[in-house]
Amino acid sequence: MQQKNKVLWFDNLRVIATIGVIFIHVSSDYVPTSGTISSYDFWVGNIYDSISRFSVPIFVMLSGALLLPKDYGTAVFLKKRLSRLVLPFLFWSLIYILNSLINKIQDGENLNFTQTVKEVFLQIRDGSSLHLWYIYMIIGIYLFIPIIGKWVRNSSEKEILYFLGIWLFTLIFNQPIIEKFKPDIDLSYFSGFLGYLILGYYLTIRSFTNQKLQYRVSSALLLIGLLTTIFGTYLVLYFKNEYVSTFYEALSPNILLLSMGIFLLFKNKDFNNILLVKIRNFICKYSYGIFLVHVLVLSYIDDLGIRWNFINPIIGIPITVFVCLVISSCIIYLINKLPYGEYVSG
Repeated sequence: MQQKNKVLWFDNLRVIATIGVIFIHVSSDYVPTSGTISSYDFWVGNIYDSISRFSVPIFVMLSGALLLPKDYGTAVFLKKRLSRLVLPFLFWSLIYILNSLINKIQDGENLNFTQTVKEVFLQIRDGSSLHLWYIYMIIGIYLFIPIIGKWVRNSSEKEILYFLGIWLFTLIFNQPIIEKFKPDIDLSYFSGFLGYLILGYYLTIRSFTNQKLQYRVSSALLLIGLLTTIFGTYLVLYFKNEYVSTFYEALSPNILLLSMGIFLLFKNKDFNNILLVKIRNFICKYSYGIFLVHVLVLSYIDDLGIRWNFINPIIGIPITVFVCLVISSCIIYLINKLPYGEYVSG
């Protein structure tokens, strides 16, 4: 019964992270440049953007919570898990490359064979769409899971906290204002998204006997992280007179607090509404494909005039997210029904 509850709240987190990613890519279009955006639009976009920035960390934390407890052989893990990640990624990368080449042709660019091959190579190397950086990052994490998993499963709580403590140190001292005070010690082995992987595992096995305490801690972490992100982004813009994404970065202390708060808030909790359960299960099943295709969908609905500010952005952003989510879900669902479609749809 406990395992069932865990699966359900994992699914809940996966769904809100999937929707959160779409919110980021819709609301981040407000990014102010040279005073070309109103103060009202900035605050609306900033708030929506800030509250959604937990999404990528939650995805990585879920990978840690789900994969690190299991004793996979390296070959089995790479075959079962990595192939499920890579095949849809390659398929959609080619779709984005094809879409990019079509757009270039429509814009009047005449690419010869050599230029086309070079363009394809560069897009495969660097990512054929802005959101696919995540897949390049998570593939590197996945390659390390068979190794780090053995360490985590055989470590004491103090040893895990030792790693997370140094990781937190690297996050703090990698921030622009504080970076100049960083000691000249190579802590790269404790840096990056690997910390979120281990954090997801730790927060899953860490028991809170007092549920009220868990709720208070999660709420405090969420609130501090969110307010720091919102007002930190505003203050940088105000004093520097330019947009800087420092407070939006996943590897920043404020986003760490926000992500921990969201993770703990949903931990071991579920809902019983039949309609919500069906929606949750549907989105969860196709979440990876939705993630892969949604940027393409956003580009096409933008051409139709559906974007964050097509009406008041307070309403325009969630409507655009909803339209994108529905279309993306339908696309993945239909591809999944085709012969062998489940291998490439995501």
